[in-house]
Amino acid sequence: MKNNDLLKIFSFILVFMLSFTVNAQTVKGKITDKDGEALPYMNVVEKGTTNGTTSDENGEFSITVTKMPTTLVVSSLGFKTTEQEVTSTAYLTIVVEEGGVALDEVVLVGSRNKNRTVANTPVPVDIIDISELVSAGPQTSINDILNFVAPSFTSTAQTVSDGTDHIDPAALRGLGPDQVLVLVNGKRRHTTSLVNINSTVGRGSVGTDMNAIPAFAIQRIEVLKDGAAAQYGSDAIAGVINVVLKKKEGFEIQMNLGANSGKETSSLNNEFPLHTDTDGESFQLDANYGVALGDKGGFLNLTGSVSTRNPSFRAGKDGFTGSIFNGANSVEWVGANSGLGSDITQYSFTDIQFLAQGVTHFDLALKNNIQNATSMADLQGLLNFDTTDAELGVRGLTRRDFSMRVGQSKLRSGKFFGNMELPLSDDFTLYSFGGISYRKGNAAGFYRRPDQSRAFTGLYPAGFLPEINSDIKDKSLAFGIKGKQGDWDVDFSNTWGENSFDFTIGNSMNATLLNSSPLTAYAGGFSFAQNTSNLDFTRFFEDELNGLNVAFGAEYRMENYQIFQGQEESWATYDTNGDIWNGDTSLQVVDFFGRARAGGIQVFPGFRPENERNAYRNSYAVYGDVEADFTEDWTVTGAVRYENYSDFGTTLNWKLASLYKLTDNINLRAAASTGFRAPSLHQLHFNATSTNFVNGIPNEVGTFSNDSRIAKILGIPELKQEESFSASLGFTAKVPDLNLTLTVDGYFTAIEDRVVLTGNFARPDTAGELQTLFDAANATRARFFANAIDTETRGIDIVVSHKANVSDYTLTSDFAFSFNKTNRVDDIHASEQLVSQIDTYFGEREKYFLEFATPRVKANLSNMLRGDNFSVFLRNSFFGSVTNPDLTDTTGDGTRDTHPEFGAKIITDLSFGYDFNQNLTITIGSSNIFDVYPDAAPADLTSGNNFVYPRVTSQFGINGRSVFARLNYKL
Repeated sequence: MKNNDLLKIFSFILVFMLSFTVNAQTVKGKITDKDGEALPYMNVVEKGTTNGTTSDENGEFSITVTKMPTTLVVSSLGFKTTEQEVTSTAYLTIVVEEGGVALDEVVLVGSRNKNRTVANTPVPVDIIDISELVSAGPQTSINDILNFVAPSFTSTAQTVSDGTDHIDPAALRGLGPDQVLVLVNGKRRHTTSLVNINSTVGRGSVGTDMNAIPAFAIQRIEVLKDGAAAQYGSDAIAGVINVVLKKKEGFEIQMNLGANSGKETSSLNNEFPLHTDTDGESFQLDANYGVALGDKGGFLNLTGSVSTRNPSFRAGKDGFTGSIFNGANSVEWVGANSGLGSDITQYSFTDIQFLAQGVTHFDLALKNNIQNATSMADLQGLLNFDTTDAELGVRGLTRRDFSMRVGQSKLRSGKFFGNMELPLSDDFTLYSFGGISYRKGNAAGFYRRPDQSRAFTGLYPAGFLPEINSDIKDKSLAFGIKGKQGDWDVDFSNTWGENSFDFTIGNSMNATLLNSSPLTAYAGGFSFAQNTSNLDFTRFFEDELNGLNVAFGAEYRMENYQIFQGQEESWATYDTNGDIWNGDTSLQVVDFFGRARAGGIQVFPGFRPENERNAYRNSYAVYGDVEADFTEDWTVTGAVRYENYSDFGTTLNWKLASLYKLTDNINLRAAASTGFRAPSLHQLHFNATSTNFVNGIPNEVGTFSNDSRIAKILGIPELKQEESFSASLGFTAKVPDLNLTLTVDGYFTAIEDRVVLTGNFARPDTAGELQTLFDAANATRARFFANAIDTETRGIDIVVSHKANVSDYTLTSDFAFSFNKTNRVDDIHASEQLVSQIDTYFGEREKYFLEFATPRVKANLSNMLRGDNFSVFLRNSFFGSVTNPDLTDTTGDGTRDTHPEFGAKIITDLSFGYDFNQNLTITIGSSNIFDVYPDAAPADLTSGNNFVYPRVTSQFGINGRSVFARLNYKL
């Protein structure tokens, strides 16, 4: 559809809705709690009549009264009934107090019926009060908060994994990061531009960067734990996470100071010489300001956040244990001190013989053999041995100087978010929300040691630790108009978002350029933009059956994915003449031992001109949704959705769910649905070459797109959508006398044609087109995105909530438990040409990443005790065992034959808050107060004592204990 046609349609709908007015006299207002927070779906009844309504999701209501003056009665489970006298049609603000009964919270996801609560929705939904956790809990980012409070959610910071050091992959119910849909205020949010291609959880997937939203801007998060593609579209196979932004008025500022402080915390360089027992220092300043717009319930809420985070250091304290220097490096050191420079390849034959005599740790026999050598080949053979221990002493260095920077990355960020609603008339409201964030990250890769051909000692005599500097920008803007069109609720909206990620590699070099190499280079980047337009209609028929809710609508979405090339020095391999190497081995740049030097800027070779992409696609969808209360006890809901994508075709999905009330307090619920996930543009078009370490061995791995020539030769098919079937069965129970609620839900999800990143296929030994294509990409191995497997996931979620009021104290306790298990089923969908390499297409390592690298069991018990002027927060989180996808040698015979398992752990968080007055609160506390770490990794998986703790599995991180102090001021 042309853009001007869309504009005409939008203009028509806008004018049509704005022209609609209601002539009847009405009373309008807003219902809030004592803190000014809007209370949705409260019952509002004209006293002495059956005339009533409910407040909407913004706490607002409109009622036509039968007389004036009159009295309105406001009530809801969990609040004290409040009566408000009404003498005119002036806009009202009614404040109600919380009662002593456990609150039934209304949810916005899982059902389009605006009267549904957590207890009576046919599918499981968790409501997480982010505003309270940001104030009382130790974690400050959304992913960290959810990882500790929602057992079905998994997200852990990665280390030494390129871009994934700065954007944490997150998953729901053990499925992939790209199989959960994220909404903000009920509107689809764009994904990140980063595709996870390294050895991390979520390998091959594209998730949503929720950390781009300041947690201080969020009121609550709703987690729908059920397949919902028929309701919300692609990506909702595992469920939906809906971020609900703040709407309150007033000013609030919060400052947070934190650091890691535990037995394993130590500085491995001079970055923090005065703090050898702390690292990872952090600072965060948040501010939220809300103001009313007009006198009809409009508001503007703005949030700003700035933060800094220093790196943590978790490599082995004894330093790197492998070889660092060889005999040639020892000769170079003498040459450097003699004024000849530290590059032995620039020495003459006689220079080497002479300088070797000055190496104090060479014995006399070796010196004589060097002096008597007759060729350069003789010298290469004589100097090719490990001199590390002696050379460290000569240079005044220690093994710790060659350790990697393992742990959390360095990060600086600034974020701004806004949320606004402005009534345009008695029936229509204009709304908008969105924000911008910028993060600058700094992480390090594998150390390039001087005895390696990758390290050119002419520029770095002791090798170097390359750094990845990231610039991540995230922008979003949504606007719309909603209101009443007769008896129908109408919502027309447009949501736009863009995420970009740029790489600048520092403290590095292109080894084929030798002394001419830049030490810093822009390696390129990528961006992803998405624009979604929605038109939704909803109506509740109170007199039909025992209640009938009907919804339908349409969606149009456009997406754009781009890859930008880096500067030439970041990706090119040069020959001895300084020209781009054409494959002529006689012109190849080699080190002293004849080993080829690596091209491209090291740690992250830049994107080549042929890697550049500018891909578009569009899709449209229509849906219908019906929810009927056939009796007072039995509810059935059904949904169907049709979607058409410009790049792979159509899909039709359905959902059926039901809830039956056994008693007033016990409900049975069940659901079944089909779903789909469209392959992302990233998976369709991403292509690059990067250094990938498997079992500590570096490989230059090319990720080739499905439309590449190499993919065609190997028969890799074009990507298509994943298709799923989900089913769930559970019950909810309330014990009002005990203020106790319980939900138990079992589930099953089967996914066909799941998109994964294959293993690494080796470069062929025989000359031909394939070998030429490998060489052109500077790759020794190749991998592809493919619909390679089918999976089945089974699990159970349990949530128990309790609230006790004793005298002036309130104790809220929540227990949550999640178990899930994912297995690959049926045959691997390999191409005919690669059937003989089925173990590479989707091998054992990929299987373990999928099935065992994240905890299959998680649980937490949270307790919040509140008094008149204090609070105590205590939480114990259980993280189940995980298994490493890499093999270890358990017998010592040199054969890697076992996947090591890392045991379950319990993490304890504790904080204390004190209110000095109504405005000022100070909170101090600790996360992981008992300083618990994952089990240590086997020695042969530590990459020379660098990864002391598991690198590629995900439980709760490797930082150990952290402490914090927080000041909160409200005005």
